[in-house]
Amino acid sequence: MDQEECNTLMGVFQGIPDPRKARGQRYPWLFLLALVAAALAGGQQTGHAVAHWISLHAEELHQRLRPPRASTPSESTLRRVLRGLDIAVLEQRLASHAQCLAALAAEQGVITTTTGEVLQGQAIDGKEVRGVRAYGQPLHLLSLVQHGSGRVLTQVAIEAKRNEITAAPQLLAGRELRGTVTTMDAMHTQEDFAQQILDQHGHYLMVVKKNQSELYNAIAFLFEQPPWLPRQKAAEYQVYRTSEKGHGRLERRVLEASPSLSAYLDWPGVGQVMRRHYERIILKTGEISSEITYGITSLPFSAVDAAALEQLWRGHWTIENRVHRVRDGTMREDAGQIHAGHAAHTLAALRNAILNLFRQYGWTNIADAFRHYAASVQDCLDLIGVEKA
Repeated sequence: MDQEECNTLMGVFQGIPDPRKARGQRYPWLFLLALVAAALAGGQQTGHAVAHWISLHAEELHQRLRPPRASTPSESTLRRVLRGLDIAVLEQRLASHAQCLAALAAEQGVITTTTGEVLQGQAIDGKEVRGVRAYGQPLHLLSLVQHGSGRVLTQVAIEAKRNEITAAPQLLAGRELRGTVTTMDAMHTQEDFAQQILDQHGHYLMVVKKNQSELYNAIAFLFEQPPWLPRQKAAEYQVYRTSEKGHGRLERRVLEASPSLSAYLDWPGVGQVMRRHYERIILKTGEISSEITYGITSLPFSAVDAAALEQLWRGHWTIENRVHRVRDGTMREDAGQIHAGHAAHTLAALRNAILNLFRQYGWTNIADAFRHYAASVQDCLDLIGVEKA
């Protein structure tokens, strides 16, 4: 996939094979894909809504796209497009598209080491598309999302009777991880996965819970009974404190880091371990809640301080706040009923691509972005890269 192809969604679509038989084709394959993508950019959320939007704006769409016939495809035709599309090729090409967008954008969600190396944070997490569960075809997707920008870099479906632990290595397989820090929750805190990330020249930051009991207990004991003397503390311990007030609550965070276990833990590439204390106070009621969490990272203590680790820790939530919640809330993905073939996965992949484009063009409020594009068919077509007539 060359640079020109990956710059636009239309370029992405050009490399997706047409699964239809030649006999009986009424519409060009690229035309159908452009219609679906433009409708999604215009805020349409279901198969019926996509087809209705296309019929309402048929004249404008035909003037710009110039198909060989004047009619518009039916809802059933569009559904067949969604369920028959080669999802593996689509995800692969969308991943290249995301890389192209990243190359054009200012750096977000990065930390700088004491040696001057810039490292990009990226988060792994899974999401179930709940709307299809009732039809006996559950769909669980695992994504890699860039910290800060919320750009979805790649996504895979988790195979039936398997889980995120087995899908995560596949998600990162073959990717160049040099210059990145991959963050994840405790489910993915696995030795083999840590080693894979190191083998691909990347760094990791993993949350540690009791699913890794020996590791958990060792880190907890270190911070409860620190072995360093006062004169050794600067070389063996760092702490970073933050507090924020807003939305009727006060939040305090304390992240402590130490390399003291690096020589003793049987864990790939450990550079330091962490303890993070989070406290929230509801100002109106005085109610207090708190949580202590532990972590491990390959980032060296001498190169990455506690403030940078806190940034990465909080940056991990980009995937939930800027992708999953948007797809569930604003885009109402979980309410979707399309389930046959690859249709639900195809729609999820295209939603990721639309979100990436919105953010590339500076939209911070995605609901506002949809209202803007819903008002103009031409803007929707411009967004996905349709050439002007």
